[in-house]
Amino acid sequence: MFYKQRDQFNRLKFGLACRSVLSTAPVRADPNSPIALMSQLQHKDVLLALIAFKSFVARVPVGAFFVLNDGSLTADDTSLLQHHLAGVQFLHMQDARSAACPTGGCWERLLSIARLVQDHYVIQLDSDTLTIGDIPEIGACVSDNASFVIGTWDKQDFETMEFRQERAQRIVDGAATPPHIQVAAESNFNRLADFKTLRYVRGCAGFSGFGRGSFERSFVEELSGQMLSALGDRWREWGSEQVMSNIVVANTPGSRVLPHPKYCDCTRIKNGETVFIHFIGSCRFTGGVYAGRAKETLSKLAR
Repeated sequence: MFYKQRDQFNRLKFGLACRSVLSTAPVRADPNSPIALMSQLQHKDVLLALIAFKSFVARVPVGAFFVLNDGSLTADDTSLLQHHLAGVQFLHMQDARSAACPTGGCWERLLSIARLVQDHYVIQLDSDTLTIGDIPEIGACVSDNASFVIGTWDKQDFETMEFRQERAQRIVDGAATPPHIQVAAESNFNRLADFKTLRYVRGCAGFSGFGRGSFERSFVEELSGQMLSALGDRWREWGSEQVMSNIVVANTPGSRVLPHPKYCDCTRIKNGETVFIHFIGSCRFTGGVYAGRAKETLSKLAR
């Protein structure tokens, strides 16, 4: 209860500081861009999402906007989004479910991407992200139809599943309590039929790009079914979708890990170098950094 009250208070403060996003001009799709910008959205994150979308579009032209409604968006929310994101299309959770995959935990987001990626270069953009500088790496990925993921440490690259499974297994063997679902899943990679040939990356699903035609829904369903057999209900826990998203990106041809900390979360910002920030929950509203950076960005957008 205390966390919920604190979160509501922090969001109120952030909203008061950043309501100027509502006065910025609507963004319009560029018919020459192959990019579909997509986000799963809940009611309490609408203001954040507008800042995320607008700060990104100021740097990269986007051809279409998609919002996956988690079921909590109100009529006012959809009207606001339609005004600020011209031509935005709304997707619905019930249209993106599979018996082979968990329900909730952003799985509907990944399955929606599996459909959209047949016609678009899809960029999944979390609402708690902010673009504060030029991001030429994204344009290069789109031009090359190369998938990408935001990393978690400097000079990060893709790795073999075998390497990550061995690392995770050592953690599990030394743990006194059940490990986080990400580690639990990684320690069971050897249960996958193609374990020896698949790659992996410990990236973040909050900002990922998927090349047009880069993967099929059946790839997700097949691997998810195998992980369900290996892990049982643990595979239904929050965080399993990020593991799968990372597998998808790692195993598409030509995929890239974005340079870190040029692209990073809010615990690793490097002034003068960082151009894209993911304000994850552990540091989202700490010290007013998010609101301060957002206000600076909105001021530039207004000009």
